[in-house]
Amino acid sequence: MKDESSKKGKFEIPLFDLSTIAKATNNFSIDRKIGEGGFGPVYKGILEGQEIAVKRLSRTSTQGENEFKNEVIYIAKLQHRNLVKILGCCIEDEEKILIYEYLHNGSLDSFIFDDTQSKVLDWPKRFHIINSIAQGVMYLHQDSQLRIIHRDLKANNILLDRDMNPKISDFGLAKICEEDDIGAQTNRVIGTYGYLSPEYALHGLYSVKSDVFSFGILVLEQCPEDRPSMSSVVVMLNNEGVLPQAKQPGFYIERNSNEEEFSLNQNANVTVSDNPITILDPR
Repeated sequence: MKDESSKKGKFEIPLFDLSTIAKATNNFSIDRKIGEGGFGPVYKGILEGQEIAVKRLSRTSTQGENEFKNEVIYIAKLQHRNLVKILGCCIEDEEKILIYEYLHNGSLDSFIFDDTQSKVLDWPKRFHIINSIAQGVMYLHQDSQLRIIHRDLKANNILLDRDMNPKISDFGLAKICEEDDIGAQTNRVIGTYGYLSPEYALHGLYSVKSDVFSFGILVLEQCPEDRPSMSSVVVMLNNEGVLPQAKQPGFYIERNSNEEEFSLNQNANVTVSDNPITILDPR
């Protein structure tokens, strides 16, 4: 159909009709449900003999059409072994559905936050996962055809295949950063508190360094200028060079309104949670 061809050209990935996806998931059976996030429920299915994961946009989802398009357009243009592969989508009536490769070991958070599952992750496996995620983020920041800030890196957005190889997923909040851009500002701070960099959570400022904070290698470095590039992180993880001398960690970042820059204030604390942000003044 002409309309379908137009959509396919726009999204650059295969389009499937709703009946095909419904059949693949046994009509979105509760028995096939394998998870749920801000986008909506996720189902396991079989499509053309291949296991798939199906994300179905919920009508009550906090993520809407823009996030759906974000996910489709970005992932379709990105190719890396540590990024999840999108196999197609379905746009029919009010349905918006994404089809991904199925990753057998689920999300990383189901391992690291579970007393039993965490025992599976010995140090070699943990190191492999950390290093692979770093490679994926480096690709997003500097090696892909698009310069991408993920903006929602967290444990349940890292999926694991049969061999515990990690793949970064969920690009609904991702942004393109132009080559000469060092960052941008938004009035709409979205993401997961606890993974947001302080300058983003407090002032809406985000850059590739926001992803570095979320990655968590230098979680105590809260000053953006002190965070390395992802290529530096990969060098550190593989011990390919001399590591820089560690700096005194910062405890809090405050915005200097006159100089429009960040400075460290080691006598103050900040609490960031799912609740409104609270800044505690020093006594």
